Amino acid sequence: MRGYRACSVLQHARGCEDYPHREREYAGEQQDLIQDPNRHCSLPVCVPNAPQYRGWKTTAKCLDEGDWNSEVPKPVYNCRRKARSISTVTARLREISSMKPRSGKSPSTTVNLTVPDRRSRRYLTEREVERLMDCARKHSRHGHRDATMVLVAYRHGLRASETCDLQWHQIELAEGRMHVHRAKRGIPSVHPIRGDEMRGLRKLRREHPSDAYVFNSERGGPMSPIGFHRLIQRLGEAAKMPFAIHPHMLRHACGYKLANDGHDTRALQHYLGHKNIQHTVRYTELASDRFRDFWK
Repeated sequence: MRGYRACSVLQHARGCEDYPHREREYAGEQQDLIQDPNRHCSLPVCVPNAPQYRGWKTTAKCLDEGDWNSEVPKPVYNCRRKARSISTVTARLREISSMKPRSGKSPSTTVNLTVPDRRSRRYLTEREVERLMDCARKHSRHGHRDATMVLVAYRHGLRASETCDLQWHQIELAEGRMHVHRAKRGIPSVHPIRGDEMRGLRKLRREHPSDAYVFNSERGGPMSPIGFHRLIQRLGEAAKMPFAIHPHMLRHACGYKLANDGHDTRALQHYLGHKNIQHTVRYTELASDRFRDFWK
C-alpha cells in the first residue's frame, strides 16, 4: 500500500489504541488466516495514517501473498457501527424478553398512557368531564381544588404543564379574563372566564390568599404534571370510565367541543395556541355537525 506502513496482525493489535482489548482475539484469528487465506476477518491489515481506514474489514489474501503494493482493499463494513447495531438489537431483545410471563406470572402492565391506542377514543365528551368533576367533589380529599382544576383545563384547552404553572397574576377576576401562556412555543392568548369558573377560582383565592400558583399541593408548592396525571387517573377509575384517561384528553375534549359548536378553525387555532393549523384541523375532521344538512 502506498503511503502506509504494513505490519502483521499481532503487531497492529499491540500498537493500535482502538483495539486494546482484542489482542488475544487477534492472535487467534491470525492462526485462522494462515490456515484459510480466503476467509474474511475483522482485523485491520495495516496502520493507516487516515482515520477513515480504521476498523475496516479486509480480506486475508494480501496477508498471505504479501502484495503490499496493491490498492487499498474495499471495505466491507465498519466494525464500530456493527458493534453499536448489535448492542442496540440486544437491548431491544432484552426488553421484549422481559415482557414474557415467567413461571406463571402475568406480563408487565406498564403502559404509557400519553401514547393513545388506535382503538380507543382520544378525547372526552362534555358529559364525561362533568362526571369527573362530580367524582372529584365526592371522593377526592381536596374536592373543590380538583374539580376546578379539571374545569379550567377543559374550558381553556390547557396541557398538564400549563395547568400546573397557572399563576394568579394571569387571572383577572374583576374583568373575567385569563392570560394563557402556552408551552411548546405556542401562541399566547387571552380567554374569557365564565361564571362557574369565576366562582370556583374566587373560592380558591379565599382559601389560599397568599399563594402565587392557582393549584397547590398539600405541601404548599404547585401541583406537578405527574401529580395531575395521577389525579385524573384516579378520577377516571372512580367515575368507572370504560377506558384509561389522562390529562391531555381534556385538551382534546376542548378542541372537539368547540369544533362541534361550529367555531372557525383559525379562531380555534389561536384559542388552543397551535403554531401550525394542521394540528387544529384534526378537531374539525371528526365534527359531526358538518354533515347535518346531508340527505335533506
